[in-house]
Amino acid sequence: MKTLIALPLLAACMIAQPAMAEKGDVLLRLRGIAVAPNEKSGSVLPAFPGEKVSVDNSVMPEVDVTYMASDHIGFELIAATTRHSASGRTGTTGGIGKLASTWVLPPTLTAQYHPIVTGPIRPYVGAGINYTLFYAEDASKGLEAAVGQTKVSMSDSFGYALQAGVDIDLTKTIFLNLDIKYLDIDTTATLRTTAAGSQKVKIDLDPFVFGIGVGIKL
Repeated sequence: MKTLIALPLLAACMIAQPAMAEKGDVLLRLRGIAVAPNEKSGSVLPAFPGEKVSVDNSVMPEVDVTYMASDHIGFELIAATTRHSASGRTGTTGGIGKLASTWVLPPTLTAQYHPIVTGPIRPYVGAGINYTLFYAEDASKGLEAAVGQTKVSMSDSFGYALQAGVDIDLTKTIFLNLDIKYLDIDTTATLRTTAAGSQKVKIDLDPFVFGIGVGIKL
């Protein structure tokens, strides 16, 4: 089965005209991404010491653009937003389950090194920064049923980003892209409730972002 899956990709590489990624080129990509938080949670304090939260995965589209400043150095900016839910793990909050949801917008800029700029397969590695904004935070119905009306807010985050990927030519200007990123994202969630007062929990999200898509050289 793996051989059958690999044959079309191998054939595409063999027939594709070698493309060049050189100084001045703009590479536009459309990816589908899976964002998988690698979270570490503190306790929900002060009311629920020892009770931590988990954050679910999310799948969304992403658009990014890379400008080749030289034949080997490019700068990539990504634009994507994903929605995630935080749930209790144990104890009182675990019994409630889903606590809150939020949209996450992490504009990320990376500087990339492209060791191979000609030929049908062109890998790259990158490093850079991300500034993550949390918006449209919302308490779950289960949480509000337990503790009354709740207002949720999450602090924005500034951190680093690491990246690795490869472009594989399908035609002279269109290519397949595979990409993985690691984003350093930390936040503090504040839940202001009617019954339990103000509760806070620190969360290191630190997600892996897996992407696959197509790109075009402009």
